[in-house]
Amino acid sequence: MYESTGRVTVAHNVLLAIARLTTASVPGVVRLVPCGVQGWLRRGGDEGVLLEVDGDCVRFDLFIVADANANLRGVGKKIQDEVARAIRDMVGMAPEAINVHIQDVAYPELESEQKNP
Repeated sequence: MYESTGRVTVAHNVLLAIARLTTASVPGVVRLVPCGVQGWLRRGGDEGVLLEVDGDCVRFDLFIVADANANLRGVGKKIQDEVARAIRDMVGMAPEAINVHIQDVAYPELESEQKNP
């Protein structure tokens, strides 16, 4: 049997990418948005995901624009569930917190009217 004497490290950019792509795939998410002033202090702020890693614990703050026709609480809960699952399955880390910040809502029917007057 093989015994590992080394270690495996996962770059913060990998965690950011997993969280960003998983969040974007949840129905009701229109897009991720920059995190503003808070984003300057932590990694990924310009991409809609703030990340904090402490040992094997990881914390996320996700900033989104949601579809106005979606159940906003349901979208937030689904994001939390899916990001937690993806991080556990792909990286083997247990997310300590996944905070979802709905920054705005989008009305798809109005946006399509504005694009095609």
